[in-house]
Amino acid sequence: MKKSLLAAALIAPFLTGCVIAVSDGEAETHWAGKSSSSWQAHHKNNREAISELTMDSSYQSVLTQLKTPNFTELLKKDDDVYQVLFYVTHSKHSDSKTTKDECTPLVFKNDKLVGIGDTALSMIAN
Repeated sequence: MKKSLLAAALIAPFLTGCVIAVSDGEAETHWAGKSSSSWQAHHKNNREAISELTMDSSYQSVLTQLKTPNFTELLKKDDDVYQVLFYVTHSKHSDSKTTKDECTPLVFKNDKLVGIGDTALSMIAN
């Protein structure tokens, strides 16, 4: 009896499962309690919000709209201050970790949005 309980306790952490939940006619896949559609919806929401941004939007207004970025960078070049916010917009790796190559950079110069995407980011590197 004790051996069975011990075996069950040792095996339990390695058991995983998939549950299909149907809600409002749409199916979602859940792995280990996390919804695969929740991160997809988050990526989509970020893409939609970014597509609605306008040049010269203030740094603070973008933060208010998109909330906390996944990564940030700050650079002073000559008399200008550049801030780069990275928001996850797509998935390249299925490791459940967000990396910068899965994000869209938003480039601010002196608190104003001056570019979106890798091209804008490369312009401040020169």
